[in-house]
Amino acid sequence: MPVDNRIGWEEAGLMARPLRIEYPGAVYHVMARGNQGRSIFKDDRDRERFLEALGESCEKTGWQVHAYVLMGNHYHLLVETPEGNLVAGMKWLQGAYTQRYNGRHEVFGHLFQGRYKAVVVDGAAPGYFEVVSTYIHLNPARAGLIAVGRQPLKAYRWSSYPSYVNGRGPAWLRHDRVLGALRLSGQPRHGYAAYLEGRVLELGLKQGRKELEERWKTLRRGWYLGEEKFLDKLKDRLAALVAGRRGESHSGGAKRAHGELAAREWLIQGLEVLGIGPADLARLPKGAPEKTALAWWLRRQTTVSLRWVAQELAMGQYTRVSQAVSRMNQQPSRRLRQLKSLLHNAEPGAR
Repeated sequence: MPVDNRIGWEEAGLMARPLRIEYPGAVYHVMARGNQGRSIFKDDRDRERFLEALGESCEKTGWQVHAYVLMGNHYHLLVETPEGNLVAGMKWLQGAYTQRYNGRHEVFGHLFQGRYKAVVVDGAAPGYFEVVSTYIHLNPARAGLIAVGRQPLKAYRWSSYPSYVNGRGPAWLRHDRVLGALRLSGQPRHGYAAYLEGRVLELGLKQGRKELEERWKTLRRGWYLGEEKFLDKLKDRLAALVAGRRGESHSGGAKRAHGELAAREWLIQGLEVLGIGPADLARLPKGAPEKTALAWWLRRQTTVSLRWVAQELAMGQYTRVSQAVSRMNQQPSRRLRQLKSLLHNAEPGAR
């Protein structure tokens, strides 16, 4: 069972504002709210777009999502980062969705409120997968979005739970670790449905709800979820960050598969596909169709910054990259559509 992880940052010998702890294989419970508590989804199309952006984030970063739920003004994820790149992935995910939301609804400004919360979860102990996934999947019942006792939990579409029941879902969603954590015999999906529907009924009872809320207290208030030995490892990582001694998981984006090294490989491939060489980038105009298409492709395939793309493609101001991506996604010319098709056909699995 989870220990009380509400230890203060000062008590841990660390600063008051938490640093983002990143390392290969790290698991997180991520939650983000709308700015000033406002809704981040106006309708189902918004929810579909968020899931599309989440899938793209997983493709770019190698993330594996174990559970999710989309609520009215916030969302929850149980996400694993094999490459230790939570920050880069979250920056892209929330930035991409905000841009699409604002563009669709013709609004401006921040969509999300401050920093997202990321609780580090002990991925080596299977019990914590059960704690976090249950909390995430029961959110619609806790919020009264289903009629407890009259509607099954799977009636709420915008969570990963229905895919656990029917066995279908996107490639970036994993079921095995959550199901394995419960050690279900026979048909695990049926067993998981019975388990969660039982927790829903508990929520309908005063004593049952009290017990579940107590169980989730540390998940909502703490900064990590795990045993004492897990905390000791996190303290070591944090101490190294505070002292400026970054370990291998913080040794620079160039060592990450979806960082700058991967982006350069994509760039080389893109240049070959379009039939131009690196030297041509210097002589081509900043807004050349080839540069516009390559900027879109690099942002599509990786998490590198706008400035990195602008510098590598000799496009001048980084805002040109953002404009190029918008042009490719919204109103590409015939020439841009041709280049887009060439690049798209070069992607793995496109044929």
